[in-house]
Amino acid sequence: MNTTKQKINRQIVLFTLTRTAFSTNIRMVYPFLPIFARGLGVEPTALAMALSVRAFLGILGPFLASVADTHDRKTGILMGISLFVVGSGMVGIWPTFWSFILGTSLAFLGNGVFIPSVNAYLGDRIPYEKRGRVIAILEVNWALSFILGIPIVQFLIESYSWITPFFIFTVIGLLVLLLFLKIIPANPIPKTDRNKIWGNLGRIARSWPAVAGLLVGILISSANETVNLIFGLWIENQFGINFAALTAAAVVIGLSELGGEVLTGAFLDTVGKRRMIWIFLGVNSLSALVLPLMSNHLGWAMAGLGLFFISFEIALVSAMTLLSEVMPDLRATMMAATVAGFSLGRLLGNLVAPGLFAISFWLICLAAVGMNILAAGFLTQVRVKE
Repeated sequence: MNTTKQKINRQIVLFTLTRTAFSTNIRMVYPFLPIFARGLGVEPTALAMALSVRAFLGILGPFLASVADTHDRKTGILMGISLFVVGSGMVGIWPTFWSFILGTSLAFLGNGVFIPSVNAYLGDRIPYEKRGRVIAILEVNWALSFILGIPIVQFLIESYSWITPFFIFTVIGLLVLLLFLKIIPANPIPKTDRNKIWGNLGRIARSWPAVAGLLVGILISSANETVNLIFGLWIENQFGINFAALTAAAVVIGLSELGGEVLTGAFLDTVGKRRMIWIFLGVNSLSALVLPLMSNHLGWAMAGLGLFFISFEIALVSAMTLLSEVMPDLRATMMAATVAGFSLGRLLGNLVAPGLFAISFWLICLAAVGMNILAAGFLTQVRVKE
């Protein structure tokens, strides 16, 4: 029993490190967009379309990650890594505009398959009352990618070439593919007429608690992205400052994400998933409301952003843990639908934020609060055994 626990703990560490590499691949596009655009010989605005394509492809995650329910968890994990390898390798070998868009989108889609497959694999082995801490540990990868991964990518670009990180990610992907091929046990799921991809998605669509849970995820993600997309412009407009201050804001966000994951791991299973979501949706809304009032002091603005992102991270991880138990027999498909919902939320945030900001930053913040209130309402309809 003790040996099994140690084995699972080692796998959790490996999953977290792998996801850190995946997340670094995803996030490096934002700070280094001008460099990638120069390397490809296009305008940054033209390259920005890759982000929209990525977000759209993320919605397709359930269709692929459902193999973890129809075949086995190992198949889903290996499929996600394979897509990541193909996508990263494509950019490194064929550094053209369209291969960049397709390659980064495939790597993003691979991440969308890998996450729910891993969560389903661990969910099968870790009791629900202890699962919150494990998912919080896994989610540390997102903060680590910004705090550690991005500086490493910057070093690789400055020392070698903008293509170099993609080769490194390809090699990392191949290594973890071989590793997980060996260490992850294969547990084939019996094939029945009931257990098919379209049937699984249909069962989720017909379950109101599951749909309500997905709406919670969409709204939380959209509320965050509405502010996330605009905060750099807001800081620049208010304080007339340069890249160094924007970088400082990015570090604040990374540290806030890490703090959120640590707090979630410490208290989520004790306080309760649903209660944590409600509490930190409230904190997130409060921080959004005070952000416009901090427009005269950079330090307070940074503090407000930090509170906004730390509360979002706690609410997000809590929601992922809660939704992992809504339909346990379709855990991988439900987790994939959850990740797809986050992508849809980001896409919606990207669509509404520019128009609202053109009118007023207050509208950005009020929109985030409104979406949080709707999310809290739908949360009352989510049913799990706690």
